[in-house]
Amino acid sequence: MGTNGSTVLEPLRQGLPPIDPGAVSTSASCALPARYEAVRGARKFTSATLDSWDLGDRFDDVALVVSELVTNALRHAVPDGGCPDDPQGPPVRLHLMRWASRLVCAVRDPSRQSPETRGGEEDFSAESGRGLFLVESFSDSWGWHPLAGTLQGKVVWALFRVGPEE
Repeated sequence: MGTNGSTVLEPLRQGLPPIDPGAVSTSASCALPARYEAVRGARKFTSATLDSWDLGDRFDDVALVVSELVTNALRHAVPDGGCPDDPQGPPVRLHLMRWASRLVCAVRDPSRQSPETRGGEEDFSAESGRGLFLVESFSDSWGWHPLAGTLQGKVVWALFRVGPEE
């Protein structure tokens, strides 16, 4: 069995507010190399995908969240040097899913470690560590879940409302 989007993201769908499966209009995903330049590639992929879905007006917020999720995956979840012998392919994968009224950005990485937000005053003076605070601020909701079965790692996701409620 492959690691297609529906297999990887099925637990994600279960963790979201109720969404009619028939309302899924489309999805897209891309593999990202274990290098920080991948953030730029993720933003370009997000821009092209949102434009094709007539959601280009949401690019700024969505791209900020995608950048933070990918940066966190590269910084905290990918071992130094990546995972060259991993049969599951590239260590980080970006998924974008569009429903009639919702858009979900999900980033898969090889770590099962829980993403952590930094609390307290240091959030506003620290050079890093504000990524999940930004994700929470710019998306309508976010969360994560470990992958099941033979898939290792986790998926961190953020949801955006993009149209009338279903």
